[in-house]
Amino acid sequence: MPLLTRCAIRWLPALAAMTLLAACAPAPIFKAPSNVTSVPPDTVAQAPERYSGRAVIWGGQVVAVQNLPDSTEIQILGYPLDASQRPLPNSPAGGRFIAIMRGYVEPLSYPAGALVTLTGHIEGVRSGTVGDANYVFPLVKVDAAHVWTAEELRSDKPHFSFGLGVGIVR
Repeated sequence: MPLLTRCAIRWLPALAAMTLLAACAPAPIFKAPSNVTSVPPDTVAQAPERYSGRAVIWGGQVVAVQNLPDSTEIQILGYPLDASQRPLPNSPAGGRFIAIMRGYVEPLSYPAGALVTLTGHIEGVRSGTVGDANYVFPLVKVDAAHVWTAEELRSDKPHFSFGLGVGIVR
């Protein structure tokens, strides 16, 4: 048997196992645009001119919701995201930011403490306070947002399925 064929046969089970494991990883909920910026909010706050207009996929924990006449602002404490874009609240926080959403958003849909992931574009920064401390908040104009349920956060199941036939999902 040729050497190339023996090597291929030897590595085939390992390649199949890696492919199977990769297929079981939960898929990201948002498709990352080609120009997505992968820096945390506190980095953007330090040099906002470098990141203005850039696409981001950020997530974190809801701190507060404020409805304005034409938009809603959600203050979020940013956390790194896992491969499925779920926030990792046991990791060090990456700074706060303000998510700006068009129109009225029901505050109960984004309760304080909820974990969210969003995609949008950096719209600059705004000075404010956290308690008595001065703070610079990056502003993100939101294109899409997802509030994570407790079940989704516990689940390591993929967010997709494939197959043939008829099935019932409960």
